Amino acid sequence: MSVLREFHLDALAPSHVLHPSCLRSLARRLLRLPVFRALQPIVRRVLAVAEPAGRVCLRTPTTVHEVHEGPPITVLSANLWHDWPKHRRLFERLESFAELVKSERADIVLLQEVSRTPSLHVDAWLARQLGMASIYSRANGHETAIGFEEGLAIFSRFPLLELHLRQLGTRSNPFVRRLALGAEIDTPFGNLLAFSVHLGLRRRHNAAQLSDLRTWVAGITGSLPALIGGDFNAHERSPQIVHTQQTWLDTFRHLHPEKDGTTHELRWPWGSLLRRHRLDYIFIHPGDQLWNVLETRHVDAPGGPHSDHRAVLTRLAPRPLISWD
Repeated sequence: MSVLREFHLDALAPSHVLHPSCLRSLARRLLRLPVFRALQPIVRRVLAVAEPAGRVCLRTPTTVHEVHEGPPITVLSANLWHDWPKHRRLFERLESFAELVKSERADIVLLQEVSRTPSLHVDAWLARQLGMASIYSRANGHETAIGFEEGLAIFSRFPLLELHLRQLGTRSNPFVRRLALGAEIDTPFGNLLAFSVHLGLRRRHNAAQLSDLRTWVAGITGSLPALIGGDFNAHERSPQIVHTQQTWLDTFRHLHPEKDGTTHELRWPWGSLLRRHRLDYIFIHPGDQLWNVLETRHVDAPGGPHSDHRAVLTRLAPRPLISWD
């Protein structure tokens, strides 16, 4: 069992050109015209999909599960691939992913493409399976209006404290949003911040979103350490990722400078390989606490692929502070 709370966070970047309230005002004016009255149900659905992100669901388990008191902290980041509108093998893939989280004893899980339909809220289902605290924010779609939405989630074995949400970039398209969802987490080694991120596909937009993300995270973290994980939709030779690797510690490359880091493959309909890239990352902003990266690897769920992306797993331990007294 868990306690569910829903509330609103202001997620809009201040430089968005077309605010959703402007779109709603324009639609109301048009619907007053007799020729458009028959379109009211469709327009209401469109306005719902254009509704900005900001509604956040926080779940806190009522039963306290055993939490280890020693290092390491295990972090898992995964794109769950909602596969809308087909949702192929979604429930089987989710069961397989839940087994992965349990088998790896993950403490913090950063998720992208977390879907909701009238028959299945993936965040609620995983919360029941894992017994972890969680937060979820819709990014795109609208379950009530069109029967589907998808967003970001963070799961934690440790208590979730202050929450953060950001719509990234400065694009004016009210129907497509790229977000970062964050939470301050009370761990046995002190508080840290964790962020789940899903960036856009177009290169110019992606670079602007990642720049916005770095600035936003820097303004929030202060002296606290931060984990930033997700589907960045940019390969590691892209300028924006190279820049990010100079700002934050890339946990996989820190331990594996030369290893193949592919997390996503794109294939032609007949099965042959089109391209393969590393798109998924876990970065560390150390703050005032230095961390040892003990292990990092790209993983698939034990019961079969949980997604069209491989998950990123990292185990961390804080470095002891040196005293010269």
